[in-house]
Amino acid sequence: MKKLVLPLSLMVPMLVFSQTKKRDTARTTDIEEIVFQKKVTGKTNDLTAVKISAKDAQNVASISGGIEGVIKTLPSVNSNTELSSQYMVRGGNYDENLIYINDIEIYRPFLIRNSQQEGLSIINPDMVSTVNFSAGGFEPKYGDKMSSSLNIYYREPEKFELSGEASLIGGRLTAGLASKNKKLTALFSGRYRNANLVLNTLKEDTNFNPRYFDFQTYLNYHINDKFSLSFIGYYSKNDYEMIPKEQSIDFGSLQRPINLSVFYNGKEDDKYKNMMGTFSMNYKPSDKWKFTLDAFSYQNREKEYYTISSSYILQTFDPITGDPTTSYDAGGQIEHARNDLFVRTYGAQFRSRFSPNPNTDIEVGFKYEKENLKDLTNEWKLVDSAGYSLPHEEFVDPRNPGNLELMYNISGNNHIEPTRMSAYAQYSQKFYWGSSKVFVNAGARVSNWSFNKETIFSPRAQFAIKPDWDSDMLFKLSGGIYYQSPFYKEIKDLDGNFNSNIKSQRSIQAILANDYEFTMYNRPFKLTTELYYKKMNNLIPYYMDNVRIRYSGQNNATGYAYGIDTRLFGEFVPGVDSWLSASYARVYENIEGKGDIPRPTDQRFRFAMFYQDYMPEFPSMRVNLTLTYAMGLPTGAPVLTDPYTYQRTLPSYKRVDIGLSKVFIDRKDNKKTYGFWGNFEELTLGVQVFNAFNIRNTVANQWITDANTNLMYPVPVRLTGRFFNVKLEFKIK
Repeated sequence: MKKLVLPLSLMVPMLVFSQTKKRDTARTTDIEEIVFQKKVTGKTNDLTAVKISAKDAQNVASISGGIEGVIKTLPSVNSNTELSSQYMVRGGNYDENLIYINDIEIYRPFLIRNSQQEGLSIINPDMVSTVNFSAGGFEPKYGDKMSSSLNIYYREPEKFELSGEASLIGGRLTAGLASKNKKLTALFSGRYRNANLVLNTLKEDTNFNPRYFDFQTYLNYHINDKFSLSFIGYYSKNDYEMIPKEQSIDFGSLQRPINLSVFYNGKEDDKYKNMMGTFSMNYKPSDKWKFTLDAFSYQNREKEYYTISSSYILQTFDPITGDPTTSYDAGGQIEHARNDLFVRTYGAQFRSRFSPNPNTDIEVGFKYEKENLKDLTNEWKLVDSAGYSLPHEEFVDPRNPGNLELMYNISGNNHIEPTRMSAYAQYSQKFYWGSSKVFVNAGARVSNWSFNKETIFSPRAQFAIKPDWDSDMLFKLSGGIYYQSPFYKEIKDLDGNFNSNIKSQRSIQAILANDYEFTMYNRPFKLTTELYYKKMNNLIPYYMDNVRIRYSGQNNATGYAYGIDTRLFGEFVPGVDSWLSASYARVYENIEGKGDIPRPTDQRFRFAMFYQDYMPEFPSMRVNLTLTYAMGLPTGAPVLTDPYTYQRTLPSYKRVDIGLSKVFIDRKDNKKTYGFWGNFEELTLGVQVFNAFNIRNTVANQWITDANTNLMYPVPVRLTGRFFNVKLEFKIK
């Protein structure tokens, strides 16, 4: 209980504001729609959802770009690499987050090992209309993950539009069409990115050639006011080629500086190809009823091929003279992989909503999926030092020098075709309790997976009350039982085989929150505070291999997480939104009863800011700034070692990205343009400064073994340095 005293004390000051009831107003016999917050596009009954502006997502200066760049500034979200669109939420890992586009669940690539391979996020900010993000305690209609849900709704164009972007690291082109009666709308968008210039700031003598391309389309045909058809198509192709040559890394301390010099031979050539198609039929016979039938298919083809040999020298230097003093190790290693993965899922889902009045919603849904997973893994690592393979067998007889052993060898040939079925039902109600407004959302979901023959039941509930006070406050309580339904990564053990006895990880969650809306300097602000606690069991321990999660394949751990999130949102500058976020979070696990240790995603303290401004005299000159400070994550243990032996933390993650832009044409300003420039609706030229202070952050450790002592040294894997990007954006009417 002591751990909760301080967080609770932060909420108490909110209650000192006047609690005088507002004067009674006349009630009518008609049903009145009860509104808690201002109405926004994209209706949701989820009280835990945070609305994110699609415009803010386009403005944010971020290498990974898009919606995820803005999400990473929220207090409950953590990420220690700017090159990846993946994120961790409240102590969870990258695999514990749900992503939906138009209520269809989306899958990410599975074999991504480092963030350079990842490429473009599947979410195209230029097509986005509404963003709803929940950091936990979300409603039953969302699937079985333990951390968060992100639901993106794509927009329908209202007229012909053509927009694009060109920069030093890529570009995009988006076209929108709409018939005169708006029965038919179409949105097409293609993106290309080559991050070679950014990766050159890693200060490595390496030839990078990463090429990322994707194409998306969103089609709608409104047959009449009650019936409509829609289609979402997606295709992406990422090619990542890397030829390392040599690298020199300095680490250690001022009193004991250490240098690792590595010389490479070989290359890495990875290919990732993803395709998705969704066809939807929407039928709304009246304002009370809505029915949706979705048919979907997703296919993922991934190849991870590399053979890289390296020789290295690990030595220390005199801190005063800089002369080398001790050579700990001189050796080499070979890393080899031929990993192939084919994933195909297809199925259908039916969703219905019944709203007998404006304050009541009853929703039910059913989903059927057929999955096809083909996995061929052949991955090994050989470490050799002074003529010995590590690990190596001790020997006495020189005629029997022992066996040559690999550091690790992961090999598997798996093929499964399971089915997955799920259903949910939820009830939402708004009503008055005395003079206070109350909202209740409760329900449950159930699912079954034929591979492990497991059925899980997940009850969830949300409750909110808005007292009739002069102060505009909303109190929320949400929680339930949330499962992490296993898929490809969780069922694969460290030997490379699928474990059919694996079970879903389980999290019991409780979230207490307060929203306080107020006016300061005649501008609107909102302060949100959330306390949460998670009790987890059936956990599958995992290793963090850069940004890849390698699971042990065994449900042999328990754990818990707790924390507090705060966010101040508002118009710090008139007319534009900005916010400050702060959080403190801890997450622990207990593996086979050995005791509590921090999980590899143990976040601790984090602060983030997204700030937008413009020059009052020249409003066309605009700036946005993204600032992040996060305490270092535990490095975790090297793959296939005892996690209790390696308990270190990475350095804190510190980063500032700045976006500067000059708006030459904006139709909202009602300024006349003529000739060629009269065709443009918007025209903006910008400069982005990534990592403005050139801070050398660390994403992970590379473990180097000293043959003399068998000690493993954590050599930092650095992230990108300062980079200036020039960006031109346009929109043609």
